[in-house]
Amino acid sequence: SSTPPAPPEVHPGFLYGRVTTLTGATYEGRLRWGGDQEAFWGDYFNGQKKENPWAALVPPGRLPKTRGTVSFFGLEFAEPEREADLTRLFMARMGDIARVQAQGKDVLVTLKSGTVFALDRLEASDFDDGLRVWDEKKGVVDLDSSLVRSVELLPAGPTSGAPARLHGTVRTKAGAFTGFLQWGRTRCVGTDELAASDGKGIRFDAIRSIARRAEGGLLVTRADGGEVEVAGTGDREQGTYVDDPRYGRVLVSTVAFERLDLGPADSGPGYGDFPPGRPLAGAVTTRDGRRLEGRIVFDLDESETTETLDAPAEGVDYTIPFGLVASIEPQAGALGGAGPVQVALRGGEELRFEPKGDLGKRNAGLLVFAAGSDRPVYVAWGEVARIDFEGSEAPSQPGAKQ
Repeated sequence: SSTPPAPPEVHPGFLYGRVTTLTGATYEGRLRWGGDQEAFWGDYFNGQKKENPWAALVPPGRLPKTRGTVSFFGLEFAEPEREADLTRLFMARMGDIARVQAQGKDVLVTLKSGTVFALDRLEASDFDDGLRVWDEKKGVVDLDSSLVRSVELLPAGPTSGAPARLHGTVRTKAGAFTGFLQWGRTRCVGTDELAASDGKGIRFDAIRSIARRAEGGLLVTRADGGEVEVAGTGDREQGTYVDDPRYGRVLVSTVAFERLDLGPADSGPGYGDFPPGRPLAGAVTTRDGRRLEGRIVFDLDESETTETLDAPAEGVDYTIPFGLVASIEPQAGALGGAGPVQVALRGGEELRFEPKGDLGKRNAGLLVFAAGSDRPVYVAWGEVARIDFEGSEAPSQPGAKQ
């Protein structure tokens, strides 16, 4: 008698969910956004928030101002000062999301905490990419976003033929980062290929290491010990994501990259390894000595522990969930300008960031809600001496299970 087929396995690190279309049809199984993009719970769903409700709580006249320049016949002239654009992007790890729904011109994203964000559907880029579903009964189905009513994210169920994830250590001048990774921001499984300038791809599950050559290009060492020199790859220019449990996610730039060593790993943290977020809270010390305690809204935007602090250091862009952040301390720069920003993490790491991104001059300031008050105190970013966040469940940050 013939041997029965092996039952489907459970790969908890892969996205899994139930998709309902506008016609009422449902598909359930492993998911990948855009067909070849976000595939894991640590990947980010991106979009643009439709409005900023926090801006209305800033006292009149204290909203951040900006001034641009215009060029006329080679000369630059300052534009009139105006209020800064407080429209903010939305980023959340897939593992922090309960469901995504299309509703007219909006995309509603509900987090596990119950918080709902309304995104501009015309700007909700990841939703627009559509979905691929590996339905165990209906096969592989590609769904255009215009047909999708809702996506309910669920703990992974049985799936067939899931590829191996990429895991390894990326070495840079700033140090080494270890975790699940995405070469070129999208190459994340063993069956994906390293794109070479000569058009010949090399499957990642056939690669042991990739090193930058001093004279340019890359030296690829295969799993069988053979070496291949690669003149260059287009996807390399996008940088490499590493989900290092100490930091959340980092993007290592081409300039900072020195070497990648690949190694075996399982499918990674599952949906249940991402606990619901909770409101940011702590104490803000101002430069004039005030100490304000309560709920915190950072940059008139981030208000939950699952939202992220985004800033660069030594050619590496960090995307750190606030649940991992213990304190933020801006430093004075030369001539009183903005200097580096010291960030302490709950795991004990100390990072020194450039005054850019969320820690730069475009930071719109903080709101601090004292206990029992629905009217916050506004603190401009330039007035902040230190922020200490309350403790969280951060030490159980999902990581590789070796």
